Amino acid sequence: MKVSILLSFFALSLMSLAGADPGPLKYPETRKSDASDDYHGTRVADPYRWLEDDNSLETGSWVRAQNEVTFGYLKTLPQRSKIIDRLSSLWNYDRTGMPSEYGGRWFYTRNTGLQNQSVLFTTTSLDKEPQVLLDPNLLSTDGTVALTDYAPSLDGKYLAYATSTGGSDWNEVRVRDIANGRDLSDHLRWVKFSNLSWLKDGGGFFYSRYAEPESGAALTEKNEFHQLYFHRLGTPQSEDKLIYERKDEPEWGFQGFVNEEGNYLIIQVWKGTEPNNRVFYKDLSQPDSTVVELLNEEDAKYQFVDSVGPVFLFRTDLEAPRHRVIAIDITNPEREHWQEIVPESKDLLDGVSTAGGLLFCQYLQDAKSAVRCFDFKGKLIRDIVLPGIGSAYGFSGWRDDKESFFAFTGFTEPGAIYRLDLTTGETKIWRKSKVKFEGNDYETEQVFFSSKDGTLVPMFIVHKRGIVLDGSHPLLLYGYGGFEISLTPDFSMQRAVWLEMGGVYAMPNLRGGGEYGADWHNAGIKLKKQNVFDDFIAAAEWLISKGYTSSSKLAIQGASNGGLLVGACMTQRPDLYAAALPSVGVMDMLRFHRFTIGWGWKSDFGSSENADEFEALFAYSPLHNLKPGTHYPATLVTTADHDDRVVPAHSFKFAARLQECQAVHGPPVLIRIETSAGHGAGTALNKVIEESADELAFLAQALRL
Repeated sequence: MKVSILLSFFALSLMSLAGADPGPLKYPETRKSDASDDYHGTRVADPYRWLEDDNSLETGSWVRAQNEVTFGYLKTLPQRSKIIDRLSSLWNYDRTGMPSEYGGRWFYTRNTGLQNQSVLFTTTSLDKEPQVLLDPNLLSTDGTVALTDYAPSLDGKYLAYATSTGGSDWNEVRVRDIANGRDLSDHLRWVKFSNLSWLKDGGGFFYSRYAEPESGAALTEKNEFHQLYFHRLGTPQSEDKLIYERKDEPEWGFQGFVNEEGNYLIIQVWKGTEPNNRVFYKDLSQPDSTVVELLNEEDAKYQFVDSVGPVFLFRTDLEAPRHRVIAIDITNPEREHWQEIVPESKDLLDGVSTAGGLLFCQYLQDAKSAVRCFDFKGKLIRDIVLPGIGSAYGFSGWRDDKESFFAFTGFTEPGAIYRLDLTTGETKIWRKSKVKFEGNDYETEQVFFSSKDGTLVPMFIVHKRGIVLDGSHPLLLYGYGGFEISLTPDFSMQRAVWLEMGGVYAMPNLRGGGEYGADWHNAGIKLKKQNVFDDFIAAAEWLISKGYTSSSKLAIQGASNGGLLVGACMTQRPDLYAAALPSVGVMDMLRFHRFTIGWGWKSDFGSSENADEFEALFAYSPLHNLKPGTHYPATLVTTADHDDRVVPAHSFKFAARLQECQAVHGPPVLIRIETSAGHGAGTALNKVIEESADELAFLAQALRL
């Protein structure tokens, strides 16, 4: 009989190390001011508003004082060092990114194990040993400069690449000569929310940017008046050609894509996080052609897929909440002439890509991947056989390609990249991750539970095979629930260690997400946002009622909008959980729109500028619903000083108020503020490992593993 993981050496070691609580904490004093605002006749105090100034010496002193207490506490936890060792061991494996081909040359990223940033390689054949083209680890001494995007020219001669420093959304773009590995003089700054797309002749590329912010305001200033530019190779940025802007629409954003044939620039026009968008285009075969506003009603979501001559293919939710594929002939663009290529189905059409002249429609069946292949006229060619229950992505390439690639991963499967024969549909492994984790020791199940209003909500649960449902298991409940983002099975090193520690992991697909299309998303936004919190609370109650865990063993976790989720649920039901991990969360729902790209979230949250939406926001805003003397769960708030997506002031103010309100003799409520890091993407691996270990050690202590 196989010994349970609860009795494994690792888990036994952690249990033996779990000791008494390090003792009562003395939190730093946080000054309170008399700042307040009047919202439609309601006066709301904001005593910690001074923490919004990230440049002030007082804020800097507060950050240092909080970190001193937090790291002082974390270093006393006996489990921490062992968890760091285990995370480092698991992460020390060779992993490769998806390959792509340009001009007879292949490009892909690779990390040998514990490199802070993955390295970009190139080769003329996937059967040959690749050469290093760009190593971001050499761009800084601490690994905090990340490669955020790269685009080879179609002839494979040049590489346009973007980097960010310290986790900021701001990018700098340079160009590298692939033959000699040297950078050219090209250097673009103040690039944000942009892609890079080359002209077919390799003479230059399109990108998007904002104006240079005022000195000292780069990480907080509101981002408005996006612009689409063309950069001619070998010229200074000051000579770049402005392709499109809208001075009458400060919230519009632009991304330009050159189609495979090279004769059209497709301009995706977005407004914050609103799901509906516009699509314009520019004829690149005609000098000085004007931008044509093809889809300008913002009545649906339109994702450009591909083009055949003047016929553009789009994935859209127009009259199809779960999406379909349509064709628009731009020489005859009136709606009565649009054609449906792939109709809406019962499953969500989550994405569409092309390779070898075929359409690959990637569906979600109750948040699990399924892929179907069609020709450009909508005839079903075949279903793609996937390795199991999980998430698949990729399936892209050029029109004359004979093969494509896709990646597949799951909760207990680190993942592999597969080669797909476009003629036969046969697949074979190209690269497979070899992680020292026994995934077969665990199982994934999917259940459905009823929310407060009776809505059935799906949830994945991952745990050791054969566990007894007696309520004794520590359980980590993770959620998001917003912005039409779908949570699907994927592999996480932190989760793997949590499972090895005897933990159970649960992930519900909350309303507000995109798992079932527009209707599911719309059921969890603005005045209906409370549905998301109700779903999460119902998930916790269901897990307790079924014996997976108990309140004293239950922890909740979420990041960004998921951080808001955790903040709202721990203030609404502080009795339900023993620990909470809100990361880079939106905690001040009355002022989020005043910073960087925060205004773009109004489509999901609403705005305190509107009276009815103010009432809803004020009712659940985590910062404003903390009550003095309440026994809140042990809480570790995490944020970063370079987060210019959800500015750290959200977490600063929430943590200060939480420390003020926590009941006497209540468990620790701490804030961990990372330096030279941002919203998450591109964070150096050593920082990821340390933060993951701190969170797990904190949970081990709080849940008495």
